[in-house]
Amino acid sequence: MYAFSGDESESHAKAGSGPHRALMLLEAPRVAGEYAATRAIDLIAPGRPSGAGRPVLVIPGFRATDAMTGRLRSHLKQHDFRVHGWAQGANIGLTDKRIDGLIARFEEIRDRYDEPISIVGWSFGGVLGRWLAHTYPDDVRQIVCLGSPWRADGEKTRATALFEASRRKYGLSERARPMIDRMRGQVPVPTTAVWSKTDGIVPWRGCVVEESSDPVAENVSVASSHVGMVASPLVLDVVVDRLTQDLADWREFTWRRALLAKWNPLAGRAA
Repeated sequence: MYAFSGDESESHAKAGSGPHRALMLLEAPRVAGEYAATRAIDLIAPGRPSGAGRPVLVIPGFRATDAMTGRLRSHLKQHDFRVHGWAQGANIGLTDKRIDGLIARFEEIRDRYDEPISIVGWSFGGVLGRWLAHTYPDDVRQIVCLGSPWRADGEKTRATALFEASRRKYGLSERARPMIDRMRGQVPVPTTAVWSKTDGIVPWRGCVVEESSDPVAENVSVASSHVGMVASPLVLDVVVDRLTQDLADWREFTWRRALLAKWNPLAGRAA
């Protein structure tokens, strides 16, 4: 997926090209339904678990822009988070310009607040979120990765050809390989991996984290398309529930508590 050359990428190529083609073809119609559903639910759901003004950085996936994470960011704003896009235009991969831009953007947001920042990364954006957590462990509160294939065995996806084309057009930073190697280590902050077995772009097994309690690392499986993860009602419920967790009293994710908090905030806190 990350367009590296050599024996490693060749071995991934032999493993296949990602999810079944039928799932990929269903991405577009599923996204439309997920977007419409979450818009409707936002209008009628009485529950509003509060983010208490905590800062959040949302990083888009490969070839995506802040406009494509607008539904997610709007949802988080409704829950009282102070939400920021990455402000780097299209995510074209690990070029020097995008790496330097991400660092500058993160440090800009960090300097604006007197508290650690939560990061929500979609697809390749979650890979970048893992790297930021390794690089700034004291400044990152937690990360939530949405369909992010961080494992080596998850590199071969339906977007691999696009990564390779982007590398040829825009180049690849010399920092790319060390960044990928570093982010594959255990993340030093609470981490939630959200993934879907019906993802039409990336193999879900490449998104799964090894669960632990110190620091917290957890998996949440949802029924969602890949592109629709930034609009799916189920995914947004998970994101809000995780970002509102008390780090000193972390609770394992349950759908019961998340849905109670959404429709009855008082009951949700007691669940």
